[in-house]
Amino acid sequence: MTALAHAALDQLTELLGSRCLTDAESAARYGVDWTKVWAPAPCAVVLPETAEEVQQIVEIANEHGLPLVPSGGRTGLSAAAVAADGELVVAFDRMNKILDFNEYDRAVTVQPGVVTQQLQEFAEQQGLFYPVDFASTGSSQIGGNINTNAGGIKVIRYGMTRDWISGLKVVTGRGDLLDLNKGLIKNATGYDLRHLFIGSEGTLGFVVEATVRLTRAPRDLTALVLGAPGFREVMKVLHAFQKDIDLTAFEFFSDKAMGHVLQHGVAAPFDTECPFYCLLEFEQLSEQVGERAMEIFEHCVEQGWVLDGVMSQSLGQLQQLWQLRERISESIAPHTPYKNDISVTISKVPDFVEDVDKVVQDAYPDFEIVWFGHIGDGNMHLNILKPADLAKEEFFQRCGEVSKWVFEIVARYNGSISAEHGVGMTKKPYLGYSRSEEDIDAMKAIKAVFDPNNIMNPGKLFDV
Repeated sequence: MTALAHAALDQLTELLGSRCLTDAESAARYGVDWTKVWAPAPCAVVLPETAEEVQQIVEIANEHGLPLVPSGGRTGLSAAAVAADGELVVAFDRMNKILDFNEYDRAVTVQPGVVTQQLQEFAEQQGLFYPVDFASTGSSQIGGNINTNAGGIKVIRYGMTRDWISGLKVVTGRGDLLDLNKGLIKNATGYDLRHLFIGSEGTLGFVVEATVRLTRAPRDLTALVLGAPGFREVMKVLHAFQKDIDLTAFEFFSDKAMGHVLQHGVAAPFDTECPFYCLLEFEQLSEQVGERAMEIFEHCVEQGWVLDGVMSQSLGQLQQLWQLRERISESIAPHTPYKNDISVTISKVPDFVEDVDKVVQDAYPDFEIVWFGHIGDGNMHLNILKPADLAKEEFFQRCGEVSKWVFEIVARYNGSISAEHGVGMTKKPYLGYSRSEEDIDAMKAIKAVFDPNNIMNPGKLFDV
């Protein structure tokens, strides 16, 4: 540790006392996310409780040239929250309060350390709904969701995190506290700086407060699981239902994904084995909606787009059908999957999946490919499973070649190399496949305005 870092830690200890942690256990706990590529090596961890303390931390960091890494629920998959090079981790676990709720605005003001599930449960207590939902809601934090513009299973109906943030307070890399948009629905007073910070992965500043919009809770949710003979037929099913019914979700998964889930004790929805499956959900607010859904289902069967299917008849069956989708990641985890989170416009999905599948299978015919994802918004999760007889190191080395091929196809389709998990360090080398040089130069210029000394999560997203 440098003399400057020692001096900074002395000031931080004076400011925070026991909330400035330098032990190895804290470094290992707070300096990582769900990626395992880089070992945590922060110089220390601090746990602020107020926006003013965050400002003081940033001022000390600027004075001593100490880089900062934000830490939320540590559930990210891009290494954006990894401190691997002597940085100071700023963990928001103690900034976990719900500060205000207004029933007329249907808005709640929270600190960044509020856990996503905590916000969802608070909304439910008010008879309302926070719709951004994904597998890590029980541990992810709102600040991290904002930093990565988190998505999830309801995007087709409700959009991304960005669509629910009506106000932000942020501490910039200069130490300024900005109060952005102030919860307004309509505000036509120039640049909306709020949207620069959403998805910025902490490279411009740290979120210290957020005003989050809520909506009415969905009623009488009903799910259908349908089996299809091919991926193009899945897309035709999506189009057929979307013409008449407002879907709250449209997920897909391959027969290989289904096979792994069934091996983990989930019951098959029907006896027919199909190459692809889709799970769609909607509000059955009247008998007419349910009847129309069945009419569309029968039409899809007549057209040969659907081979078999089932519709939930109770809340219990709805939850059981969702297990087919939600337990895929858990069921393939023992096979050391290589994961990629990519997106294209919905119309291009079938051709895109075929191209990726062919490239990977031609190069590595012994690799099992498991597809699943949020097909209703064009977001696919590509999972390649490690053969049992292949060393992990060699497997990931070969998957590095796969990434380049996949991202070349992403670029050809004008897609995104990261649909909902951010760039961080894992996808930083590939950012140019989705963003032009001019885009990246503009982002670097914006960073220089808010973080002139490059102390806010340096080395993430792009290098300065």
